[in-house]
Amino acid sequence: MENNIVKGPMKNPPHPGQILKNMYLDPLEITITDAAKGLGVTRKMLSMLINGHYKINSDLALRLSEAFNTTPQLWLNMQQNFDLRQAEKKARDYTITHFWPFAKQA
Repeated sequence: MENNIVKGPMKNPPHPGQILKNMYLDPLEITITDAAKGLGVTRKMLSMLINGHYKINSDLALRLSEAFNTTPQLWLNMQQNFDLRQAEKKARDYTITHFWPFAKQA
């Protein structure tokens, strides 16, 4: 299976569960139930992941990489990129004091 994931930062990276569904499960016509069984996880957890309500951890990254011939790092990087973007959106709501010597002055 060809890997078409864009490399580099994205303005609004999708949740890795969305990528799992759109790039792996749907093209292979794998149901959530069958995928959950094959991965050894609950259907509820996999459904939560696909709907953006569950984060990929190291264990799940290993399972996904084995099942879809990818690397665990791929899945962990997608989660990290998504989480970082969400944090950046929230960061606009607070002010940080810079403590290092060459810090920018706000």
